[in-house]
Amino acid sequence: MKTIGDFQKAYADGRNLEEVMRGVWEAIRDEPDDGIFISKTSWETVKRRVDEIEGKDLPLYGIPYVAKDNIDVAGLPTTAACPDFSHDPAESATVVNLLDDAGAICFGKTNLDQFATGLVGVRTPYPAPKNPFDEAYLPGGSSCGSAVAVAKGLVVFSLGTDTAGSGRVPAAFNELIGLKPTLGNISTRGVVDACKTLDCVSVFALSCNDADAVLKIAGKYDPEEAWSRKPPAKWKRFPEKVRFGVPRAEDLMFFGWDEAAGLFADAVEKFKELGGEPMEISLEPFLAAAKLLYEGPWVTERYVGIRELLETKPDSIFPVTRAIIEAGKHPLASDFFTARYKLAECKRLADIVMAKVHFILAPTTPRNFTVKEVEAEPVKLNSVLGTYTNFMNLLDYSALALPAGRYQGKLPWSVTVFADAWMDRALLELGGKYEQAISRDVPAVSADGFDEIHVVVCGAHLQGMALNWQLTDRGGRLVSSGKTLSCYRMYLVPAGGGLPQRPALVRVAEEEGIAIETEIWALSTAAFGDFVSKIPSPLGIGKVLMEDGKSVPGFIAEPIAAVGARDISEFGGWRGWVAAMGHNANE
Repeated sequence: MKTIGDFQKAYADGRNLEEVMRGVWEAIRDEPDDGIFISKTSWETVKRRVDEIEGKDLPLYGIPYVAKDNIDVAGLPTTAACPDFSHDPAESATVVNLLDDAGAICFGKTNLDQFATGLVGVRTPYPAPKNPFDEAYLPGGSSCGSAVAVAKGLVVFSLGTDTAGSGRVPAAFNELIGLKPTLGNISTRGVVDACKTLDCVSVFALSCNDADAVLKIAGKYDPEEAWSRKPPAKWKRFPEKVRFGVPRAEDLMFFGWDEAAGLFADAVEKFKELGGEPMEISLEPFLAAAKLLYEGPWVTERYVGIRELLETKPDSIFPVTRAIIEAGKHPLASDFFTARYKLAECKRLADIVMAKVHFILAPTTPRNFTVKEVEAEPVKLNSVLGTYTNFMNLLDYSALALPAGRYQGKLPWSVTVFADAWMDRALLELGGKYEQAISRDVPAVSADGFDEIHVVVCGAHLQGMALNWQLTDRGGRLVSSGKTLSCYRMYLVPAGGGLPQRPALVRVAEEEGIAIETEIWALSTAAFGDFVSKIPSPLGIGKVLMEDGKSVPGFIAEPIAAVGARDISEFGGWRGWVAAMGHNANE
């Protein structure tokens, strides 16, 4: 069992919670890769959690997960992969409490690049976790243990953190979904600071649906955390037809993995198949922002986070990590403001690009390297890995890493879709469609919680008809086709006032009506309001009774529309009338 659905089905089929959790615990206990975990939850603790939740109706009931060891979990030490930093937290991080309250069970703390500084996964004084696909290559960092634990099927999902790419690069190297939410969406209270202003908690999973299920629990405003932000009451989603940005050729860099260009081209084609229109864009302002993260004074944030340890026990810090963070001691306040002004300009230019598209598609990381290659050039090659990840939090975007095939058929490679802040769930829904397009056997992301209103159309607004553009131009999305209950008649409204001839759906007694062909479209709340404000008399919006028993807002007409009008009900709907009359649907 690897997904939330697998576990839920097992419980629905009568599997005992304790028995299932015992199997998970034993698999983790017996896992031969001793680099994945820094600490593991005891069976006594797991059993206590089983007793607490057994029989309760909880959204993540009995779902096993692990947390990166810079996230506090009560009962387990927090080390941030530095033994001298180790301490026992008095309480769990906010995100852990939310997941536990939802019924999930934490099975341990995972290894990381020390103090979450690095994208390689081997900057740790503990044994480094092994890449499940080829042990010679990097597992990806800094959330290396969290990613490998999910890739090996030990748990369903895991928590990482992502400041510069630590929740996406490991996803890429382990063929996982890597969600980097909007900054402040998931509370960082109880998370060891890397760069406090840029840190976020990330999610690793095997499907977008699972990552979405976790986000819906974990993405809550935390009034006790200064960096927490209130998520939207209703989430935006992408329209049926989208325009997506594709980096121009000079912005695509693979650093020796030239064959990955073909994998990227394949991903572009998949998004085109999903209704996307690619648009070439320049990544110049994004890449310029990325350079600020490690070449600018934001390294000082890392220094501030562990200054006391650096000054009192410098030898306890991993050598490469210490060299990077110690550089943060030197920048002046003037350096920060200079960099902040440059970032503001990068943000202005990047937002101009983003405004032209719904999202941007880019490589998650150019390539993977062997452990030996990184040992020889630890800083330079780490920087290569962050080419397309370092700018994301600086520019306040949401991002999602998605599997995109294997380099030379062996090593996982990945693409990232990213968009404005608070498009997290829209990206997950899009990612779920992409997963199905590449034949991953996963369920679609649930539509609950999105900002949309369903509207029934029955005439010129049907797909392919003359006024359908009024829906699509407002971002409308076709939900389904169906029929009304047999309590309606359809009448013909003649052309006039600049409008084509169109039908009027009128409610009648059930014994006098028939079922009429319709479509249900989804619009955002704002788009729906704008749409209905322009409906001409005698048409209007009311509740339409559908054959499946639902009552949905849709086009209905005042009874006066039937006076002297031709009854075209016998044709079963507007399409039937148009076909019978030989009309052009666009007339």
